[in-house]
Amino acid sequence: MRVPAGLRDRDHRLTRRMAAWESPAARRTLPAVEEAAEHTKLWWAAALLMAAAGGWRGRKAAAAGVLAMAVAEVLSNGVAKQLVERRRPPTEWIPHDDVADRPDSSSFPSGHTAAAVAFTAAVAPSWPWAAAACAVPSVLVAAERVHSGAHYPSDVAAGAVIGGAAAALVRRAPRLLVRCRP
Repeated sequence: MRVPAGLRDRDHRLTRRMAAWESPAARRTLPAVEEAAEHTKLWWAAALLMAAAGGWRGRKAAAAGVLAMAVAEVLSNGVAKQLVERRRPPTEWIPHDDVADRPDSSSFPSGHTAAAVAFTAAVAPSWPWAAAACAVPSVLVAAERVHSGAHYPSDVAAGAVIGGAAAALVRRAPRLLVRCRP
């Protein structure tokens, strides 16, 4: 992928700075967040909790979140990663052991971030408080993807845009389908 020089330089500086972040709290929290978000486990657990404890509103929010997450996964991992090949940040930039556990796929975009943002944004119209609770781990997932050396900040930003677009599509799909009916 050909990245404009100015963006590439900012990406490189911010990646190195975030990877070198030595906060003891971050070193404990971020790997746990990544493990929970792996294979979208965190969002499935949130959906189950919402559906079980939130009544009709919780089931509606959970369904929207899961559907948006699925759309975001298809768009980010099934389409964008196949179209854009970008190497992961160099391992020598990452001064900790998390770098050994990186995927081999394209760095662009962050599928973890796309799923997190899609789930959270799709939940928001039905249950704003649940979305606010989901926003915290969503931000942590995005930060962890850069901190671990799995992605550049622009990969995470692209994932967030894809996630937001997936949530918007899921929100508008019923109205679009009604309009298209003969």
